[in-house]
Amino acid sequence: MYGEKMPAADDRPTIKVAAVSWPGVEMEPVAAPPGGGAGPTRSRRARLLLAGGIVAAVLAGGVGLGAYAYAGDVPRGTTVLGTELGGRSRAEAAQALRAELERRADTLNAPLAVTVGEKKAELNPADVGLAIDIEATVAAAAEADAHAVSRLVGSRTVEPVVTVDQAKLGAALRKVMGAQGREMTMPAIVWTDTTPKPVYPKPALTIDTDGAAAVVKAGWLAAEPVTVPLVEKWPATTREEVDRLVAELARPAVAAPVTLTTDGGSVTIPPAAIARSLRFTVDDAGTLTPKVDVKRLRAALGDRLTKLEVEPRDAGLTISGGKPKVVPSKAGRQVDAAALGPALLAVLPKTEGRTVTAELKPAAPELTEAELTKLGVKERVSTFTTHFTGGLSSPRSQNIVRAAKDVDGALVKPGETFSLNGHTGERGYDQGYKDAPTIVGGKLVPGVGGGVSQFTTTLFNATYYAGLEDVEHKPHSFYFSRYPAVIESTIYWPQLDFKFRNNTPYGVLIDTSYTSSSITVSIWSTKIYDSVKTEYGPRRNITQPKTVYLTPGPNCIAAAGSVGFAQDAYRVIKKDGRVFKREKFSWRYDAEPRFICAPKPGDD
Repeated sequence: MYGEKMPAADDRPTIKVAAVSWPGVEMEPVAAPPGGGAGPTRSRRARLLLAGGIVAAVLAGGVGLGAYAYAGDVPRGTTVLGTELGGRSRAEAAQALRAELERRADTLNAPLAVTVGEKKAELNPADVGLAIDIEATVAAAAEADAHAVSRLVGSRTVEPVVTVDQAKLGAALRKVMGAQGREMTMPAIVWTDTTPKPVYPKPALTIDTDGAAAVVKAGWLAAEPVTVPLVEKWPATTREEVDRLVAELARPAVAAPVTLTTDGGSVTIPPAAIARSLRFTVDDAGTLTPKVDVKRLRAALGDRLTKLEVEPRDAGLTISGGKPKVVPSKAGRQVDAAALGPALLAVLPKTEGRTVTAELKPAAPELTEAELTKLGVKERVSTFTTHFTGGLSSPRSQNIVRAAKDVDGALVKPGETFSLNGHTGERGYDQGYKDAPTIVGGKLVPGVGGGVSQFTTTLFNATYYAGLEDVEHKPHSFYFSRYPAVIESTIYWPQLDFKFRNNTPYGVLIDTSYTSSSITVSIWSTKIYDSVKTEYGPRRNITQPKTVYLTPGPNCIAAAGSVGFAQDAYRVIKKDGRVFKREKFSWRYDAEPRFICAPKPGDD
C-alpha cells in the first residue's frame, strides 16, 4: 500500500516447524531461522497441501459471507420507518412493515392539521385516501442499490410509498379554502353585432393540487401540521395574445364579405354571417382557439345556400290517426363542411383574395327508415297537460306555443340525453319569443321568453311519467297552483336547463299539441312499466307571504302571493306487478310576496 512502512525483518514472528520424514518422499531444505543454524526440511507435497488448505479456507469463508450478504429479497441493512427489512423475503418484509404500521396506527389515523391560505382545519387521513402502499414500499426496498460490501456493513433507509386520492384531497382542501379562492377568468372574444370584444384573462387563486399532495403526504408521515399556500394559476392564452387575435383575425374577418364558389354557383357570405360563425373556443387550460362553426354559418346564411345545396332529410315520425307514421329520409348534396371551415378561416385575415372554393358532396341522412323502425317507437307511453289563461293572443301563450313547436317531433335515441336549452338554443326576439312575466330577483318582471317554464313543466311531467331518467331540473322559487307541487321545472337561458336521459332500449318521440288554453306533451316509445305514479308527503314548514308595495308603472307586475312550504314527492314505478323503483323528489318553496303596484300606505 502507498504510504505504509513495512516492519523490519527482526520484528517478524518466527514459527518453528519440526522436521517430519515421509517414506519415499524427497526432502528439501527449509530456510534457516534468523541467527543461523541448520534449517529443517519439508516435502514439496506438504508445502502444496498447506497452500491448498489456506486457499480452500479463504474460498469457503467468502462463499459463506456472500450467502449471508445476499440472503432474502431485501438487501441487508435496509430499513423502512425504522423497521429492519433487510435479509427478508418480500412476504416477510411486508409482514414486518404491516406490523410496524399497526404499532403506529394511532399516529397515522390521527387528524392532520392543515392551513390553507388563512384558514385552518383538520383532515381525516382515511377521508382523503392517505395510506402506505405496503407492496410498493417492499418493492422499492428490494430494489435499493447495495453492493456486496454495503450489504455486509452498510445501511440505507427507504422512504415508504404514500398514496392519496388526489380528487378527494383537492375537494377537501378547496372546502377549507372557501371564499379565499378565485375562479379563473378565461380569455374570450365575443361579438356585438360585427364588433369583436376582448375578454382578458385573469388568474385563478387556487390550490396547486400536485404540490399540495406532496406536502400533505410528508406532513402525514411526520405527524406535523401542513401549510398549503394559495397560488395564482393563469390561463394559457395571455392578454397580448387576445389582442393579437382581435387585431389580426377578428377585425379583418368582418371588414368585407367573402365569396363562396362551388361548381353549382356562388354565394356571398356577409360580415354578419362571418361574425355569427367565427367562434373563439377555450379549453380547460385557457387556450383560445379560433374556428368556423359551419352549422352556425348555415343558419346565418339562411336561404342563400338553398340555390347551391339540397339538404338531406332524416327519417322522421309523425302521429297520424293515433299511431306513429314513418316519414322517409332523403339524400342531399351539400358543401363539404369539414373542408369549408378551415378554408374560410384561412382567408378571413386577408384584405384581398377573399374567395373560398368549396366542393359539393353527396350528403346522406343521419337516420334512415330502417334504422328508425329498429328504435321501436310504436305506442304512447305517457301524456301530460297544463292549462293557461289569456288565449293564444297573449305573449306568454305565444311563447309556450313557440317552444312546443320547436320541440315537436324530437327523437331521442337510447342512451342519449335531451337538453331543452340545447335543442331550442337561445330563446330571444330573433327566434320569435316575446316579453312576458318571468321571476327575477324574487319578483315578476317582464322578460323575453316568459312562460316557457310552463312548457318545461309539461315536458318534465311527460318524461317523468314515462319513467325516463331525470338528469337536471329546478322547480320554481314560488309555488304556482297550475303546476303539480315539486314535480315541475323552470328554465332560464343559459343558466337553468331541463335535461332527461333516455334510459330505455327504445327510441323516444316527443309529440306536442296545444289549444287556446292548454299545452300537451306526449311521449311515444315502447311501454316497459306497468305504471308510474306520484305519492306525496305532507306539506311542512309553512310560511306566510308578506306584502310588498312596488312603484307603479309598465314594468310593475302585481301578484296575489302564495304560502311557502317544503314537501316530498315519490315517483313509484311498477314493473311485472311489483314496485320496481321508488324515487324521492324534494323541494322548498319560498313564500311569494303579495306584490301591490302602489305606494305604501302612509308614504308621501
